[in-house]
Amino acid sequence: MKTKKLALYTGVAAIVIGAGATTLAIQADESAQPSVALAESGETGQAITIYKSPNCGCCQSWAEHLAANGFETRIVETDSLNDIKQEYDVPRDMASCHTALIGDLVIEGHVPANDILAYLEDPQFDTVGLSVPGMPHGTPGMDTGRKDDYQVIAFKANGKQGVFREHKDY
Repeated sequence: MKTKKLALYTGVAAIVIGAGATTLAIQADESAQPSVALAESGETGQAITIYKSPNCGCCQSWAEHLAANGFETRIVETDSLNDIKQEYDVPRDMASCHTALIGDLVIEGHVPANDILAYLEDPQFDTVGLSVPGMPHGTPGMDTGRKDDYQVIAFKANGKQGVFREHKDY
């Protein structure tokens, strides 16, 4: 009889401990979920995937600029950047040295983090992406000591383009 009671108590204790551990695991998962939701909403950082050449230092510097400004960066090194640009409908005149994605939004070239965040707060209908065409000196990642004037261009699915932001005398 004593052995049966001991086995019963041991079984009950195991169930209680297991239930407690499960409860703690669920609570830990629930406490992590708001931070995931915050990350997706941009409050702790937007996730951005950056396609770049393995040998490009300015692209790496731009990625570091984004990370320093709260973006969660994921870098994909590739020797097929033209294929990426074609896949995401980047017009030739908008092309630069790297292509990045935030959800469906294409970020082409050295677009400043603040401009990306401003766009995400107030997106424009039918916009495929934002671009800083070419590689102007003074843009994030192109810190050469010289500062050229440049524009951030919004390009749309219908082929239209317009100035989103302009940077002069900065």
